[in-house]
Amino acid sequence: QVQLVESGGGLVQPGGSLRLSCAASRFRVSIYAVGWYRQAPGKQRELVASITGGDSTNYADSAKGRFTISRDNAKNTVYLQMNSLKPEDTAVYYCNANLGPWAYWGQGTQVTVSS
Repeated sequence: QVQLVESGGGLVQPGGSLRLSCAASRFRVSIYAVGWYRQAPGKQRELVASITGGDSTNYADSAKGRFTISRDNAKNTVYLQMNSLKPEDTAVYYCNANLGPWAYWGQGTQVTVSS
């Protein structure tokens, strides 16, 4: 069964950094696109960043220059390095992969940016 397991969230002060991990099973992150999404309370889920099998990356405007998506094919894991975090980055962050007609999501990891 396809699984995506996120980790690395937590409480961080404004200006701090976190690295989120998305460990995938039953499919190769080197082949399929994987995206990081986030959902803040009362808001719709939004794309933060994505990476394709061909290493093309895409970032939301709010993430450009601060966040970096990458992957480790040997570990079958996709990362989201988040720097210069702001309170408005507070959300549950989800990992997503679309394999053909099926969309898979992880359980999410909470990121809270607060002093």
